[in-house]
Amino acid sequence: MSQAVSFSVFLKPWRTMPLPELARFIHVLGVTGVELPIRPGFQVEPEHLVRDLPEAIRIFASHGLAITSVATEPTPAAITACGELNLPLIRVMAGISQAGYMASTVRLRSEYELLVPRLVDAKVQLGVQNHCGAYVSNAMGLRQLLDGFDPTVIGAVWDAAHNALNGEEPEHALDIIWPHLSMVNLKNAFWRRVTGPEAADVTWQPYWTSGRQGLASWPRVAQILMQRSYAGVVCLTAEYSDETDVARLIAEDVAYARSLWA
Repeated sequence: MSQAVSFSVFLKPWRTMPLPELARFIHVLGVTGVELPIRPGFQVEPEHLVRDLPEAIRIFASHGLAITSVATEPTPAAITACGELNLPLIRVMAGISQAGYMASTVRLRSEYELLVPRLVDAKVQLGVQNHCGAYVSNAMGLRQLLDGFDPTVIGAVWDAAHNALNGEEPEHALDIIWPHLSMVNLKNAFWRRVTGPEAADVTWQPYWTSGRQGLASWPRVAQILMQRSYAGVVCLTAEYSDETDVARLIAEDVAYARSLWA
């Protein structure tokens, strides 16, 4: 196992599980970190962030797990709390509004510029993730969006599955985004037709599957990252269209990911 890479798991699928039970479950998977959602309806909610986040850190630490990133809005309260508690990264996505792609990226860059002083003071990094659909969706889009920002302050979270859904080769994508790369997300998916073969208006949706099955080649991603001596977090985001079998699927995916860096 490469000592430079650490693995974490995004906790989104287990929003109702008490944190002590969740920490025990994640520990058994063999990872060393978690990405904690701080969202309404989850174990730590934005309005109770200051009260509940220290206890969440304590619970996970008692099982040998670090909170390596949080998924929440980069509000002043969230940035300040993450800084005071030494949580290094807040992950967000870059949404595209009805104003259009270019106008949206101008707006996003203006919003990021306003966050920079607070992020610097708190020593917290904002990680912007690519996402298919009405978001900045691939590495080239992230590169354009983040151009000129200090990557230690505002960096990129590159998601291999969303990248593959948009048809960008991982070798090209990682070369494009490398100067900005903060974290790597691993999950997998393929496009599935959801309308019949004779439909007048054909509709496709991503089907979220296990690591071996989708459009994103995890072996290629791992090989590129090892060749480039990537030394950061690889977060397995535990997103599956079959929500009845998440425990088995994430256990298999963690084992598969670890084998690729063995």
